[in-house]
Amino acid sequence: MVLASCSTAVLGLLALTGALHLAPFAALENLSPHWLGDHTWLTLPAAWPATALLAFGTVKTVSLTIRTWRELRTAWSTAGGPESAGGLSVSPDSHPYAYALPGRRGSPGRIVVSAAMLRALDPREREALFAHERAHLTGRHHLFLGVAHLAATLHPVLRGLREPLAYALERWADEAAATAVGDRRPAARAIGRAALAAHQHNRRDADHPRTVLTATSGPVPLRVSALLQSPSGTGPSGRRSRCVIAVALLVCLAATTDSAMHAADDLPTTVEIAQSDTASY
Repeated sequence: MVLASCSTAVLGLLALTGALHLAPFAALENLSPHWLGDHTWLTLPAAWPATALLAFGTVKTVSLTIRTWRELRTAWSTAGGPESAGGLSVSPDSHPYAYALPGRRGSPGRIVVSAAMLRALDPREREALFAHERAHLTGRHHLFLGVAHLAATLHPVLRGLREPLAYALERWADEAAATAVGDRRPAARAIGRAALAAHQHNRRDADHPRTVLTATSGPVPLRVSALLQSPSGTGPSGRRSRCVIAVALLVCLAATTDSAMHAADDLPTTVEIAQSDTASY
């Protein structure tokens, strides 16, 4: 999100710098484009695509926000029926699905599950499924996924991070479910049978908002395989590798942030100099 914000800020600075080289916009700040430096040959060609990208990102962000709000509002209205109690909402739908619906206005959220999904699982597997979805709620995983969607909208190169993040969040909830039921095998069976039941209906996951996670999303075979294996801690070499990667990412983010802040600080200074030189002239 820091990278996406910095790239968006840089696009805005490029667009603003190009606008100030145009006489109508320069007149609003009482300066002459001549005093901004003779870089029109470079500034204007860079400003036009920056303006287009900034406008496109703004439209996409507004569209994503409106769409997400509508999907959540629809889910909230349908999940509060008479069969909803104790943080659990059961739908009479014949299509198997289950997802964790985040709360609003301070409410903790609830687990939404269809009757068909409950029929597909035995009691122990239902317990594991509920523990999985409850982990999504307590971990507020929808915020992670929402930030990833927003960052990818602002910076399209970051789209490749959404699927790995969703998989990591599902694995987080899988391990929480295995811990809650005290056995990894029922948790693995619950994930596998839930995914198989949903797949047999040959329907896309359209029963839930796109910014929430379901127990049947992602590469289910990999998740089941990980649950069937004994948990193993990360060795010293693995921890060192993760530390090196984390430090490298932090250095890149710090350099990106510093560049954006330097550019943001340099433009007002240039404008002030141009204004004072124009007044002196």
